[in-house]
Formats: sequence, structure tokens, C-alpha cells
Amino acid sequence: MFDHVGFVVSDFEAAKSFYGTALARLGITLLTDFTYNENHHAGFGVDRPVFWIGTGKTVQTSLHLAFAATSHAQVDAFYAAAIAAGGRDNGGPGIRDLYHPNYYGAFILDADGNNIEAVCHAHE
Repeated sequence: MFDHVGFVVSDFEAAKSFYGTALARLGITLLTDFTYNENHHAGFGVDRPVFWIGTGKTVQTSLHLAFAATSHAQVDAFYAAAIAAGGRDNGGPGIRDLYHPNYYGAFILDADGNNIEAVCHAHE
């Protein structure tokens, strides 16, 4: 398991707003925002920052991150908020039984093309 994850974004303020809006539906909020060595950093989490975005040398590849949700409704709310905040659809909310029968997820692409998911594994 990882302790935290972070990546560079092309538009820091826009990304901070996007993730702030989308992740709030999962109970994840912006906990810290600072500048160090001329690079901006924003850390999101529940009790401590575990998801970081920042400025710096831009990476040329996209990545996939899945955030845990506690219910199907929370996945649905994440998806709606992410789309409203400027995300692009990459797979609307629904069961993905190819993973397992209770896998309920939704996928969006952020402004940098990263595939961001909210997933609930509970049977509802």
C-alpha cells in the first residue's frame, strides 16, 4: 500500500479547484497549500494529506488513480461533481463485474488526461 501519491499538473489553480470540488463528494478536502522551491503544492485528504498535486516539470504520461467510496451514491456524487467541474467522462457510474460482482465505479479524465476513479466495493 502507498502512504501518499502526487503528480504535476499543467494548471495548478484549475486542478486545485477541480479536485477540491470532485473529491469533496468523497469526504476528501484540501488540507494544505504551499509553495516550496518555487513550486506550488496542494495536499488533499481526510486526516492528513495523502493525495498531492503540484507544479514543476510536466510528466508526459497519464496515470490512473482510484479513490475509495463508501456507497454507490457517493460514487454517483463524485462523478456528477467531477463532470460539473470540467472533467470528461471516461465511464459513468455502474457495476464493473469483470473486476468482481460488487465493483461499482465511475471514471473521469482530468484536464491533463489522468483517469480518476471513485469506486465502492460494498454490496448495495
